[in-house]
Amino acid sequence: MKPAWLKTILPRSLYGRAALILIVPVVMIQLVVSVTFIQRHYEGVTQQMTGNILIEVKYILGEVDAAPDLAAAQKDARMLAARLDMQVMLPAPDVTGDRINWADFSGQQMLRTLRAALPGLQAVDLLADSRAVRITIATPWGPMRVIFPRERVSASNPHQLLVLMIFTSILMTLIAYMFLRNQLRPITRLAAAAEAFGKGQAISYRPRGANEVRAAGLSFLEMRARIERQIEQRTLMLSGVSHDLRTPLTRLKLGLAMLEDTPDVADLRRDVEDMERLLDAFLAFARGDAMEETAPTDLPDLIRRVVDDAARGGKPVALGQIEGRGAAPIRPHAVRRAVENLVGNAVRYARHVEVGLVMTDRQIRIVVEDDGPGIPPEKREEAMRPFIRLDAARNQDRGSGVGLGLSIAADVARSHGGSLRLGQSDRLGGLRAELVLAR
Repeated sequence: MKPAWLKTILPRSLYGRAALILIVPVVMIQLVVSVTFIQRHYEGVTQQMTGNILIEVKYILGEVDAAPDLAAAQKDARMLAARLDMQVMLPAPDVTGDRINWADFSGQQMLRTLRAALPGLQAVDLLADSRAVRITIATPWGPMRVIFPRERVSASNPHQLLVLMIFTSILMTLIAYMFLRNQLRPITRLAAAAEAFGKGQAISYRPRGANEVRAAGLSFLEMRARIERQIEQRTLMLSGVSHDLRTPLTRLKLGLAMLEDTPDVADLRRDVEDMERLLDAFLAFARGDAMEETAPTDLPDLIRRVVDDAARGGKPVALGQIEGRGAAPIRPHAVRRAVENLVGNAVRYARHVEVGLVMTDRQIRIVVEDDGPGIPPEKREEAMRPFIRLDAARNQDRGSGVGLGLSIAADVARSHGGSLRLGQSDRLGGLRAELVLAR
C-alpha cells in the first residue's frame, strides 16, 4: 500500500505515469553507471598515474638526499628534472599548506596517494596553475618544490564518457517516449469517447492501437450502440403509448363536457385532469433529453430567463449570485426543464426561492435554495426516486405533484455527467438543491 504523501506527488495522467515508468529505470541506470565510472576513473586511474610519477619524484629525491652539498643537489635535481619534463626549485621560496578544490576528486585521490608514498611531503598546490601540480618535499638542503604537468596524474577529458552517455540516454528516452505515445494515444481517445458519452455526447471514435485496446474500443462501441438503441426504442414506445392513452382521455373529456355540472361530474373532470398531468409528467421523465443535441449555451442567460419567467408567473423567485461566465456545451431545453422542476418544487413549499450559478473550468453548479421546511437527510435519497411524494396528502392550493420533479432533474444531471445534490441551505434555512453538470 502506497503512503499518502507518495500519492500526492505521483502524476495522475496516463502519459505522466508512463513517462515515469520509462524515465526512472533510465535515471537509475545512469546513476549506477556514473558512480561506477567516477569511482574507477577518479580512484583507480588517478592512483595508477600518480604511482608512475612517484617513481620519478623519488628518484630525484634520492639523488638530492645523496648529494654532498647544496650546489651538487641543485645541479643533480635540475639535470634530472629536465630529462623527466619537470621543474625543480631548491630550496623552495615559500611553503604553504595544501591547496585543492573540494570538488577536485582526482586531486583528492592524488593527494592521498602522495601522502602515503612520500613521508616528507609538506604541501600540494593545485590552484596556483590549473594545468600543473606543485608539490613541496622536505630534504636535507631545505624544502624542494617539484612542478610537473597535471595531465601526467589525471586522465584527459574525463567528462566525455559521461556527456556521451547522458546524450545517448536522452535521445533513446525521446525515441522510446514517441513510440510509447503512439501506444497510449488510442487509450486516451477511448477515455475521451467514454467521458463524452457519459456527458450525453456521441463523438466519433474508431478503435486503434494494440489488440487489447482495439478489443476494449469495440466493446465500448457495441455498448454505446446498445444504449442508444434502447433509448430510441423507449422513446418510440412512449410516443405510441402517449398517442394511445391521449385518445381515450380526449373522449372522456368530451363526454364529461356534455354532462351537466354536478359535484360528481366535477370530481370526474378533476380525475381526468390528474390523469393527463400524470401522463405528461411520466412522458417527460421517460423521454428525458434523448432527442436533443448538445449546443454551446450561455448558462447565466438561461438562469435569468428561468427566474424572470417564474417571477412573471407570480412565484416568489429571485436571482441569486452568478459566478463565472461563458458558454458551455449542454442540452439547453433539458437543463431548463430540470431547473424549472427544482424551482417548481421549491415554490410549492417555500415563501422565498433563490436561483444561483457557479461555473468553473471542470463543472457547472446550478443552486436552488428556499426557506421551506426542507427534506430530512435520511429521506433525500428517496426523494429523488420516481413517483415518490414525501407529503402525505395533495394540496390543490399549492399545486399537487406526481413525484417526478427531482427525478427528472437527477436524470438530466446524470446525462450531463453530473449529479443532483440535496442539502440544507445555510442562508435561507430550507432545502438546497445543486444541479451539478460536468464541463
